[in-house]
Amino acid sequence: MLKAVLFDMDGVIVNTEPLHFKAYYNMFEAIGVEVPLEHYQTYTGRSTINTCKGICDHFNLPHQPEELVQLKRQAFKSLFLNDPDLDLLPGVLDLIKNYYNNGITLVLASSASEVTINDVFTRFDLDKYFKGKISGASLAASKPHPEIFLRAAEIAGESTKHCMVIEDSTSGIKAAHSAGIYCVAFKSPHSKNQDYTLANKVIDNYSAIHFDAIKSAFI
Repeated sequence: MLKAVLFDMDGVIVNTEPLHFKAYYNMFEAIGVEVPLEHYQTYTGRSTINTCKGICDHFNLPHQPEELVQLKRQAFKSLFLNDPDLDLLPGVLDLIKNYYNNGITLVLASSASEVTINDVFTRFDLDKYFKGKISGASLAASKPHPEIFLRAAEIAGESTKHCMVIEDSTSGIKAAHSAGIYCVAFKSPHSKNQDYTLANKVIDNYSAIHFDAIKSAFI
């Protein structure tokens, strides 16, 4: 029986991926490094600090990863306040309400920072639907490590066999798979070149996983 849904945020609930893209490339320009798009896309779903560590290692940069994190977050904060493109993804609020009204426990499990998560939830008034929120930035291991979803299941108070993850990134799908949790891959228009092989179900429209449509997968 489906009892809890564990949501990723970027590319699943809100279209912050374009803002993250702009913020990262503002940071890359500030430190004078050219990062090919294909390489940048390999970090989709990872926390900011782990992405910056990867960039520093790959390009052998003299900077500390924490320095890059601050530059990126400053750029993102400005974009978050001023970019008109920031909005919830089509159909996701109806999906959240559908689960909530059917008694499903909702937990947010995102690699985004706690500040970004709270800003998004405040802006779109989402806290009332969710039992809890967890940021991968506060954990020792980042996606694709399963820790974030195992912890989210604990917050939900449910066994992993009664949980479902909604993800859009390769690393997030791998994390859900490693945690042994049923995973729905959302083909987000904002997350390109992701691998959905390990997902249990792949969708491009949230109506496909409304409670009545997905509950039979957990009988």
